[in-house]
Amino acid sequence: MLRVGRIPYINTYPVYGAVDRGIVSLDATLVNGVPSALNAQMAAGALDVSVVSAVEYAAHADRYLLLPDLAITCDGPVRSVMLFSKRPVAELDGATVLVSRSSMTSVQLLSLLFSERWGVTPRLVAADAESADIANFAREPHDARLVIGDAALLLSSGTNAAARAYPHQVDLGLAWKEWTGLPFVFAVWVAQRSTPVEDALRVHARLIASRDWGIAHLPSLAAQAALATGVARFTCEAYLSGLDYRLSLPHLRGLTEFYRRLDTTGRLQAQPLVFLSAA
Repeated sequence: MLRVGRIPYINTYPVYGAVDRGIVSLDATLVNGVPSALNAQMAAGALDVSVVSAVEYAAHADRYLLLPDLAITCDGPVRSVMLFSKRPVAELDGATVLVSRSSMTSVQLLSLLFSERWGVTPRLVAADAESADIANFAREPHDARLVIGDAALLLSSGTNAAARAYPHQVDLGLAWKEWTGLPFVFAVWVAQRSTPVEDALRVHARLIASRDWGIAHLPSLAAQAALATGVARFTCEAYLSGLDYRLSLPHLRGLTEFYRRLDTTGRLQAQPLVFLSAA
């Protein structure tokens, strides 16, 4: 039985919702983990198929095959990848910015925006930034912090007192859109090149079927998300509706442009995109 990675954030509910409800059978063992943990497990060969950070694919493209038409993307605000700052971005030169240990792509995007878009050079320091950590945010000395996933949605929705400490909030999906005019791809699904193609294709087909069911049932998933996070149901529905789970041509343009800019600035060597195929 294949081992399939899943991020436990609510942004993956539309992909796994039908699987969780038994509407679509996956015939695989689901393994939960934050993005950085799934990246590490895929790199170690401990998972056969998984959602991974877009940067993880670029870093190890020789080991992975992209699953077609399946990703976590936005074309404007993403709402769950946020820079929360105590002062304007232009004033963060030399400042301490805490970045989530759970993310790779978001940290690279933020670093790129700081240097190439905003022209400041803060000190980036890895920190914990999950929902359970929000209560401890005030205890850590910092000027701004990058928060992703459910924790970012909770903070940006204003339902937590910690949000008042950050009068300046920057949505990284929107910042990318304003900078490039392109969608942004935060995560992709990949298979190990060593995974039997027929098995990987079967998992891919089931995930696509579950994704299609999820997109058609966002109100139900939003209700589930509200119970899981404490964020208002209408906010959860607006959030899930604002994400796109396809990997279409515009998304691929955004992904390759991100890789190009990382390559140009020496952050990551760009690799060709290679997709899982029956041929």
